[in-house]
Amino acid sequence: MSPKNIARLYQKLSNHLSDAKSELLFKNHFELLIAVILSAQSTDKTVNKVTPTLFSLCPTPVEMQDLGQSRLATIIKPIGLAPAKSKNIINTCKIILEKHEGQVPGTREELENLPGVGRKTANVVLNEGFDVPTIAVDTHVYRVANRTGLAPGKTVLATELKLLEVTPEKWLKNAHHYLILHGRYTCTAKNFDCQKCVIKNECSYTDKVNV
Repeated sequence: MSPKNIARLYQKLSNHLSDAKSELLFKNHFELLIAVILSAQSTDKTVNKVTPTLFSLCPTPVEMQDLGQSRLATIIKPIGLAPAKSKNIINTCKIILEKHEGQVPGTREELENLPGVGRKTANVVLNEGFDVPTIAVDTHVYRVANRTGLAPGKTVLATELKLLEVTPEKWLKNAHHYLILHGRYTCTAKNFDCQKCVIKNECSYTDKVNV
């Protein structure tokens, strides 16, 4: 995709999704981190049904650790993968308290050293919580980047690095929001409607099918 097409693509997504932001509910770095850990292999809507109760009981790492893995697993059971996620969250809280003075760390290396935090989760926390211009590549972003021809890559990491390379600086902070919401609601895995897509003229896929 040419630089001009890329610029037009982001401009159109920005116009269409002018208030684009995370759909997870959170009030601070700690709540953001826990919500993103919980969202793995789940949906933001499902996580949002559980976290208000969870965060009212456990607003800080201290209360979360005191809650204990068993009770935490019971609360987050509707989200899925409760045994593994509860274990990771309790251990993450322990590390935050012991190594980071109770504060969520703000570097990729430190975040990825927390249980349950991979590169994508770290990128979300860095972008949403610390205003770092990163692009978290989930299934939606990966699909949009490859289908449109914006940043083709055989792996998630390859696509992320390509997105960082081709995305104009002015769009880097919000690119993740635009791409994930476009993939979640328009450029879906199945039954997508190119006729209603705001970036159909820039998209390589629609070029091939002559939409």
